[in-house]
Amino acid sequence: MSYELPPEQTGAAAWYGPEIAKRDDWMMPLSAAEVAEVEAATRALVARDADIAVLKPQDFPLPTLGARLRSRVDDEVLNGRGFLLLRGLPVERWSIRESATAFFGLGAHLGSARSQNGKGHVLGHVQDLGLDVNDPNVRIYQTHERQTYHTDSCDIVGLLCLKTAKSGGLSALVSSTTIFNEMRRRRPDLLKLLFQPIATDRRGEVPEGQKPFFEIPVFNWHQGYLTAIYQRQYIDSAQRFPEAPRLTPELIEALDLFDSLANDPALNTFMEFKPGDVQLVHNHTMLHDRTGFEDWPEPERRRHLLRLWLAAEGARPLPEIFAQRYGQVTIGDRGGIIVRGTRLQAPLQAA
Repeated sequence: MSYELPPEQTGAAAWYGPEIAKRDDWMMPLSAAEVAEVEAATRALVARDADIAVLKPQDFPLPTLGARLRSRVDDEVLNGRGFLLLRGLPVERWSIRESATAFFGLGAHLGSARSQNGKGHVLGHVQDLGLDVNDPNVRIYQTHERQTYHTDSCDIVGLLCLKTAKSGGLSALVSSTTIFNEMRRRRPDLLKLLFQPIATDRRGEVPEGQKPFFEIPVFNWHQGYLTAIYQRQYIDSAQRFPEAPRLTPELIEALDLFDSLANDPALNTFMEFKPGDVQLVHNHTMLHDRTGFEDWPEPERRRHLLRLWLAAEGARPLPEIFAQRYGQVTIGDRGGIIVRGTRLQAPLQAA
């Protein structure tokens, strides 16, 4: 193959697990005054039973926190290491409506919320729904199984922890930029294969006029930006479609190397959520994962996270091929899953 690889990537996004784990500059504890701002905005909206799904920044005033949060997300999430952890939202004393309103309101200051499934859920619930991970139309976050490293259809993935599992359920992160660098040093011949379009299963959520899979390279070099999109299980399950391009032995070797690097403890890092934590992850330079977990027997204690997919105004340009997955590549208005009959909504419980 004559394709010339992009240069080795430098900067904050090319981090290694052990070095990032020793630092705490990726944490943003909220002050009492900042929490008070969030609560005041939340109470006003809950009092008038506002529709969460249509909230805009002006509906959720954050006089001091808003600017500080946007600045840190621009510097550290979109243009830095790729993630940030807010700590200190008092979800233990909030109702589910208050938690959802507060989380969505915070997210409104960072971008436009995108639909996370064909039902139009702009507010997602990450819970074990007792579904079978082997069902090709089930998405893994709806089970208690490990997710494996992947990306989503947005610029920023946000999670708010409401309740933790009895054991397990750790958040795992790895830099796709670092994986690129390692593959470039070790096996550039295999890395080149990941710049070719690869079929990835849509898991039954197919936009009108599209195939049941999309074909986007794992790595994309566009206008000086290295961007990754990846979900190995869905790459494998796309092979169930006869019209999907076949995975060659060489391509499988390249994907296996990618996976082994993502799972290398010298590259990745883990964090344990506490109730009230908000994790923000840059989807284009980071892969996220969740370990398997054992949940509590009591329904009211079971692991529960809220999720946002955000299209950020300050995001990077994406190549046109991403429109297969993102609908379009217009900055600030891209990403999510829209199928026939999709209606945007913010449910207060998992479907």
